[in-house]
Amino acid sequence: MSLFRKKSLDTLLSQAADSEKGLKRTLGATNLVALGIGAIIGAGLFVRTAAAAGGHAGSAVTLSFLIAAIGCAFAGLCYAEFASIIPIAGSAYTYAYATMGELVAWIIGWALILEYALGAATVSIAWSEFLNKLVGGSIPYEWSHSPFESALDAANVMHHGIVNAPALLILLMITMLLIKGTQESAIVNAIIVFIKVAIVLVFIAVGWSFVKSGNHTPYLIPADAPPALQPDGTYYSYSGFFNHGWGGVLKGAAIVFFAFIGFDAVSTAAQEAKNPKKDMPMGILGSLVICTILYVLFSWVLTGVAPYSDFVKAGKEASVAYAIETYMQGYGWLAKSVTIAILAGFSSVILVMLMGQSRVFYTMSSDGLLPKVFSALHPKFRTPYKSNIILFIFVGAFAGFVPGSVAGDLTSIGTLLAFVLVCLGVIILRKSDPHLVRPFKTPFVPLVPILGIIVCLSMIISLWGTTLLSAVIWMFIGLIVFFGYSRKHSKLVPPLSDVLPKASDFE
Repeated sequence: MSLFRKKSLDTLLSQAADSEKGLKRTLGATNLVALGIGAIIGAGLFVRTAAAAGGHAGSAVTLSFLIAAIGCAFAGLCYAEFASIIPIAGSAYTYAYATMGELVAWIIGWALILEYALGAATVSIAWSEFLNKLVGGSIPYEWSHSPFESALDAANVMHHGIVNAPALLILLMITMLLIKGTQESAIVNAIIVFIKVAIVLVFIAVGWSFVKSGNHTPYLIPADAPPALQPDGTYYSYSGFFNHGWGGVLKGAAIVFFAFIGFDAVSTAAQEAKNPKKDMPMGILGSLVICTILYVLFSWVLTGVAPYSDFVKAGKEASVAYAIETYMQGYGWLAKSVTIAILAGFSSVILVMLMGQSRVFYTMSSDGLLPKVFSALHPKFRTPYKSNIILFIFVGAFAGFVPGSVAGDLTSIGTLLAFVLVCLGVIILRKSDPHLVRPFKTPFVPLVPILGIIVCLSMIISLWGTTLLSAVIWMFIGLIVFFGYSRKHSKLVPPLSDVLPKASDFE
């Protein structure tokens, strides 16, 4: 049996047409765009902007966002072509199955667990931290941290974590919503998206009048820029190639690139789109365009309100609130609203990540590569409810009992690997089936997919060695599962009756 046996496009398209037995088609183009925005705009907008501006790009972080958006657009165009051809849940996993075979598809499906499941766990831990800040730290340390964490309070009393209860709470609420239905989840997501986008727009509108041209001059950090004070009292130097000028802009692009991750989750909902051939490209590319515009405007205002060097000391989640409280007198309420926007952003990211993971599992299970429990649909809601419950247990165990720092950049590696193989898949399918009807066509093939592969591979290589090693170990575990279970249970394995010799063969 070949490791690279492929699932025929005819089989995939027949699955897509079978709307009676499969997932319920309830999502329109607007819902899909909202899902994309929900997955993309998280804390990345508030955290990555300041980190890139303060340490590398300065006011030119706007250019960093544009470069990162172009890199994402290469992959986004490839996703849009596949999603219009193969409107099946499963995203990159399904596309790889049709173009590169079963083993590659399995590797992608296993890698997507890093993006979606571990991503949801990590974000839920961050959600817990921000909720505690919003309520003034009133949640006891023991019930908002894992058993592996401890800290001294102001009275030098040591506190040890027991379980991160708020993280489990948000995961449970979103899991119950996803079981109830995709349409209901999409409506809640749209409300969350409206709230966080509204707060971003208010910051842009109010902050515009506080922008000082001197903060944007010079636009790129000069090589002789004075060192910036860091939180530990030492000084940060801008003399390195990637700490100023165009080198800094490129480094900034690598930092903010991950603020765009999430648009690919739209493709996991292809089997629930009303008109996938038209709506999927609009959902993927529309959410990318809207988020890019918001990112550029937001970063322009933020670096105009406060000098970029301030963000070396007041970085991460405190950056936007710091700029508002320090340079926008009388708008303290806006700083509090930003925290609410971040919480809303986290909530929608968790929702889309859990939804995406359950749809990938649903498709892998339908193909026989995972047990049938992952493709069992609720008799009334027609959602993969058992998969959602199992995911809650797995993701909840991570979120409730493991520190958030453990996941590291593993989610990014899973995403980027999927991007690379989707871009490669477009090239392969153009060669193997050039006459296939493509409702949406990626322009300038193979140039666009090749550029997408180069950008994403460079991002993977730039990640820390320990993260790459962890990803390799995860893939090794995945291969054990594949050869131990999936390969034997695949729907592509011919029935035993077709393999055993028939009596007529001996006549």
